[in-house]
Amino acid sequence: MTTTSRPARIVILGVGNELLKDEGIGVHIARRLEDAPSPPGATLEVIDGGTLPDVLLSLEGVDRLVVVDAVQGGSEAGAIYRFGPEDIAADRMAVTSPHQVSFLDCLWMLERLGQGPGEVVIIGVEPEDIGWGLQLSATLQQRVPQIIRTVLSEIGVDRPGQS
Repeated sequence: MTTTSRPARIVILGVGNELLKDEGIGVHIARRLEDAPSPPGATLEVIDGGTLPDVLLSLEGVDRLVVVDAVQGGSEAGAIYRFGPEDIAADRMAVTSPHQVSFLDCLWMLERLGQGPGEVVIIGVEPEDIGWGLQLSATLQQRVPQIIRTVLSEIGVDRPGQS
């Protein structure tokens, strides 16, 4: 009997409210990564999740979920964090955007139902300005190439010069 294995399913999920400048960093990054190559032996899907945590309900069968979001962690604007949902729940150390609580609740529910992603990594970016506006702050605009490299590295794709 021959067994065929399916390629790993990797999802990059950009979340945030793009009406609040840097709060929308995840959405901006997802849009920039729409044409990113799949890592070897995997399929890649990039989702602009906006502020809708229910997008997680469509993630059954995902082996690895990389979430990009604004995170107020107390560092300088543009700082990049890497952590998992368990770090937020355990320490309550990350003060995040208003949609984050629902996001974590949704992840928790999926895990309890046995339908959660195999691994979840959150790439957080320290915002500078979360006031009204559609554009990222100048600081975060300058950090976009580094954020993209961080996300691509996280999924095993090395794409120098990506901007």
